[in-house]
Amino acid sequence: MPLFRPRPCGRRAPLLALALGLAALPGAVRAQDIVLKQPIACTLSETCYIQHYVDHGPGPELRDFGCGTATYQGHDGTDFALPTLAAMAAGVDVLAAAPGRVRAIRDGEPDGAFAAGTDVAGKDCGNGVLIEHGGGWQTQYCHLKQGTIAVQPGLKVAAGTRLGQVGMSGRAEFPHLHLALRHDGTDIDPFQPDPAAACDPAPRRTLWQDPPAYVGGGLLQAALSDAPPDFAAVKAGLTAIDRLPADAPALVLWAYGYDSRKGDVVTLTISGPGGFAFTHEEVLEKPQALFFRYAGKRAPAGGFAPGRYEATVIQSRDGAEIGRKEAFVILAAP
Repeated sequence: MPLFRPRPCGRRAPLLALALGLAALPGAVRAQDIVLKQPIACTLSETCYIQHYVDHGPGPELRDFGCGTATYQGHDGTDFALPTLAAMAAGVDVLAAAPGRVRAIRDGEPDGAFAAGTDVAGKDCGNGVLIEHGGGWQTQYCHLKQGTIAVQPGLKVAAGTRLGQVGMSGRAEFPHLHLALRHDGTDIDPFQPDPAAACDPAPRRTLWQDPPAYVGGGLLQAALSDAPPDFAAVKAGLTAIDRLPADAPALVLWAYGYDSRKGDVVTLTISGPGGFAFTHEEVLEKPQALFFRYAGKRAPAGGFAPGRYEATVIQSRDGAEIGRKEAFVILAAP
């Protein structure tokens, strides 16, 4: 049996089948627990975000630890995602979440192969690192960028040791780090290690040194342009512009976000010189891991008035604001 086990997509492997017996011991982190630090060198909700949590739903039901649906069937880890391919290309380090010893590594798997239609069966994790921490605890780090693995089997590492960089190898459709935590061969959700506990966005017990706040979706980027951009370009890392000619054919506000739910409301507003005002509200009809919306106005006769145009995108859920992004552009006379 190989040391570096593949990470299946859509179901739990036998190794990840969890049975810790913690239901009778709620409360704070205990002496025998592992304590994890953030395993990626970024700022959550700014330069990275959590795309998926562990699936706690029984059977076909989807449920993350916070009572949301930011997961998929049988998902056994936490996905720390980058918003664009450009961010992956720039390089974001993957860090050891706790001290331990490297047990196994894999490198050499190309980034983006699965998204391009390549069969990655048996190498779902892509390039990765497996660390043993003692006491039956293991962490596995998947989808690292090809050629960036910075450790070797047998190496002793401290929490925060650089393991490689975030990539898109193995069964990955977007750049992210999949962190899987196991105890005695079974998978554990570090946000809610008690599998019998009810869902709660702020559980009493976690295995994080500094527990990341639960965020069940939000906005990643908003910008103004003179035409609707291509979604593939947005995901690749389309740079927002801050100047347009006053004779632009249209003024379009676009928004890019993650983990939307059916019923979420996205409101796009633009204001500008001469009393220019535009508002568009859209109710999202289905959940999406990544979503993209845009709306705008064609240029009036004679063109837009020169000056500064400001925009706001708000995402609301059940009447409460869960995300907000602002943007501006200056329209200058040619």
